[in-house]
Amino acid sequence: MMPTFAPGDDPGPNFAELIRRVGPGIPAQERSSQPSADRGTEVPHGTTCVAVRYADGVAMAGDRRATSGNWISHRSIEKVFPADRHSGVAIAGAAGPAIEMVRLFQLQLEHYEKVEGAQLSLEGKANQLSQMLRNHLPAALSGMAVVPLFAGYDRKRAVGRLFQYDITGGRYEEQSHAATGSGSMHAATVIKLGFNDHLSRDEVVDLMIHALWQAADEDSATGGPDLIRGIYPVVATITADGFQRLADEELQQRSRQLLQRLEATS
Repeated sequence: MMPTFAPGDDPGPNFAELIRRVGPGIPAQERSSQPSADRGTEVPHGTTCVAVRYADGVAMAGDRRATSGNWISHRSIEKVFPADRHSGVAIAGAAGPAIEMVRLFQLQLEHYEKVEGAQLSLEGKANQLSQMLRNHLPAALSGMAVVPLFAGYDRKRAVGRLFQYDITGGRYEEQSHAATGSGSMHAATVIKLGFNDHLSRDEVVDLMIHALWQAADEDSATGGPDLIRGIYPVVATITADGFQRLADEELQQRSRQLLQRLEATS
């Protein structure tokens, strides 16, 4: 007789999970209580990242947590990377493919600059990443989606610009801010409420740290600042001077100040 499952307990097309549920050696009374996911087979996923335009360019930030199902697989993964001297990319989704895509993206931009003797335009970089995502679509449909943010300083226009993507390679330029990952809704709400066109460097950094903290407070897959382990979000600015990552010492100070303000208003 074929086994039946409740809607919320159906193993779906996962044959290995079906064997774990109903295979030989598992007493019938224990089959329904078997865990629905194996920690060793879950793909680590990273969230949450934000990007915000400000007076001098654009800033990017990402939390440090990666999860595998209900497990915290990494507490200090990095999700914000320089693409080249004047642009950066932040990743959300399947961590392994995302990091591999970033490395290939960096290599392609470096190769173009060496061959042509000049950097690819910011628009061209955004299009290149879009093409890479389109090529990754079969893997995305298999559950290994990558949904990055791309931002940079456009030296021709002398402004910061930022782009959002979907898994099909769709590219969408945003005028003020963007967010991706499971905590993006909460982070974007905080940034939307605090954004204005004249934010300074310090103001935009504090706003992004606050946004990630609120996302972590609502979303279990997003990690907040860990004062005990000394783990803080990765935050970087991209201006006419290039990509600059903030030191952990500054982020520690700003995170403590944020917690003090929140405690004072609670």
